[in-house]
Amino acid sequence: MELQARCLFCVAMLLVAGVATVHGAGECGRVPVDQVALKLAPCTAATQNPRAKVPPSCCAQVRAIGRNPKCLCAVMLSDTARKAGVKPAVAMTIPKRCAIANRPVGYKCGPYTLP
Repeated sequence: MELQARCLFCVAMLLVAGVATVHGAGECGRVPVDQVALKLAPCTAATQNPRAKVPPSCCAQVRAIGRNPKCLCAVMLSDTARKAGVKPAVAMTIPKRCAIANRPVGYKCGPYTLP
């Protein structure tokens, strides 16, 4: 009986580990959102002022991250972005300001909508 209980315990632990692994991936896959947010450092001025020129390096990062709108949204609303002074309403306009043709227009990002 003890051997059977150990086997059941091992199977249960494997199932829990499997579920944790599947759910371990966040909005940006296996990379933490705050780590992805650091890639948007070239966008700092453009996220605070809607009239600021958006540098090409920022547009390149937004284009790459924006392939996954859920990730882009999470990054723009992340603690790292907030601590950097990002204004979410302004940040949401960057894909449009970069003229990204396949941007997720109309994607709901918390209380914001990507234009």
